[in-house]
Amino acid sequence: MAKPKIMTVYGTRPEAIKVAPVIKALQLDNRFDSVAVSTGQHREMLDQVNHMFEINPDYDLGLMKKVSTLSGVVSMALSGLDEIIEKEKPDVIISQGDTSTAMSAALAGFHREVKIVHLEAGLRTGNILSPFPEEANRRIIGQVAALHLAPTETSKDNLRRENFESRDIAVVGNTVIDALLEAATWDTTFADERLNALAETNQRLVLVTTHRRENLEAMAEIGAAVQELAEAYLDTVFALPLHLNPKVRNAVLPKVDMLDNVIITDPLPYDQFTKLMERSTLVLTDSGGVQEEAPSLGKPVLCMRDNTERPEAVLAGTVKLVGTNRQRIVSETRMLLDDENAYAAMAQAVNPYGDGRAAVRSIAAIAELLGVGERLPDFGPEAPQEPGLDEPRLSDQLGE
Repeated sequence: MAKPKIMTVYGTRPEAIKVAPVIKALQLDNRFDSVAVSTGQHREMLDQVNHMFEINPDYDLGLMKKVSTLSGVVSMALSGLDEIIEKEKPDVIISQGDTSTAMSAALAGFHREVKIVHLEAGLRTGNILSPFPEEANRRIIGQVAALHLAPTETSKDNLRRENFESRDIAVVGNTVIDALLEAATWDTTFADERLNALAETNQRLVLVTTHRRENLEAMAEIGAAVQELAEAYLDTVFALPLHLNPKVRNAVLPKVDMLDNVIITDPLPYDQFTKLMERSTLVLTDSGGVQEEAPSLGKPVLCMRDNTERPEAVLAGTVKLVGTNRQRIVSETRMLLDDENAYAAMAQAVNPYGDGRAAVRSIAAIAELLGVGERLPDFGPEAPQEPGLDEPRLSDQLGE
């Protein structure tokens, strides 16, 4: 009897990071055949992650060599993925997150009557335009998914409110924590010697990242906030791994590129960014993934957005929404830099997102869907060692 075939589709750097633990877990599980497909929605950054996690996709559509608009990405992805699905005939397609690649993979599989598994399901802001187009993408994926792998109970509650059945939802934790814990074991050095020198000191470091499409009009405000903070705290270093989008750079760089205590780099490879985040004192960001990763490292996060689909860390007190107003960003950052008690209150090592076993739980839930195994107890941060869950972390299985 042929083994069930699981096809995992990804195309961006965040997707690659989050599916890497799942692909590795599938490769270790002799119940399944695994096919990895990259759409190449991100290019160089995606190749870096593939190399770091030793993932060699079986197919690569190379989309960004051909097209750069959202509609173009979806059109080319649907066409390219349909051909691969017809050839490989998978039993399950894993669609991760909320990108154009993820939505295209789900639709292409649905059109071929393949079971869709949505990894990182149930995230919601309630505003179809924020973040754009991710909020719409994840809602669309949910409509065609046979199994929803929710990272948290909050995400499961979102799905239940939309009338998805509890039996179709498994709370597994977030695989980004699996990847983060593996990356933390790597012997990483910075390509930028300024960061290597900083890593050898105890100097305070504020890590700043900004890239969201809906924040483009506010980028100058964000840059002005960093400028004001850097000029006020000359003993503190501000590191900006700055997105390559010219609109981002043109808005931010004029405010900060002449300041001695501001280090501007190109986007960092995942291993170097993880090390920089671990070295930081606090983080200013509009990223979704950083909201999950930094609290796992005990780093306070000021989220430069008005809403978030990841409310768990906000409720836990390790992430605070500050919007994009310059004065608000400056005042909240000043409080953390000046008030030891305020900093300590946010720097609790609370981890509402995972314990490094999300991939193991995900594979177990897929096995149950296909009738070749049973799912494991749901993840809960209040009880990370659930009864009956004695499988090691993926990094342990790999001998790391």
